[in-house]
Amino acid sequence: MGGSLNANHLMFLGQGALWTIGLSLIALIGGGLAGAVIALCRVSPSRFVRLLSGAYVQLIQGTPLLVIMFLTYFGLPTLGFSVSPLAAASASLTVYVGAYLGEIWRGCIQSVPRQQWEAAEGLALSRTQRMIKVILPQAVRIATPPTVGFMVQIIKNTSLASVVGFVELARSGQIINNSLFEPLLIYAIIAVIYFALCFPISRLSRKLEQRGGPARPKILAV
Repeated sequence: MGGSLNANHLMFLGQGALWTIGLSLIALIGGGLAGAVIALCRVSPSRFVRLLSGAYVQLIQGTPLLVIMFLTYFGLPTLGFSVSPLAAASASLTVYVGAYLGEIWRGCIQSVPRQQWEAAEGLALSRTQRMIKVILPQAVRIATPPTVGFMVQIIKNTSLASVVGFVELARSGQIINNSLFEPLLIYAIIAVIYFALCFPISRLSRKLEQRGGPARPKILAV
């Protein structure tokens, strides 16, 4: 107990930062896969599929991520499932990110000019072919800036994983503070690390938005 901040403490914070990055990548990949499915379901010709996917989005967006983590970590064991802190944090963030990315990508798909859909249909392409060859390539370009920007939210939301015992950046700082009792210094360092992780991504998102903003998708020739 007591003492002062030293290199070992900084290394421990560095390890926590690496776990934050790792958990963010897990959430982005898992949530991205889930979000792609949700986005396609949200524009499905089946009304039932649209309603079901819409209900999922509304449920997750209306539930705090903290509650989702509690349900995963403390709720699943009551049903007989053993869940580690990493698994609970990864699953919770995947479910959460999937709902938000699904809505972001749904909006990007629907923002593709209607003429593109009509021109692709005029070429007698099936719905699958229209999506793969015409709509999705343009939607991906539109979706890139907001997706990159949303990565900042993913990184910051990983701090909530500390409530289930996962030692990421925020939790590692809490552990160090419990022994040193220097909250101002320790959490200032943590804030700087979060800023160093998030600021370049925010800048990249703005540049992508400025670069892609003026350009409009060209109308598919029939």
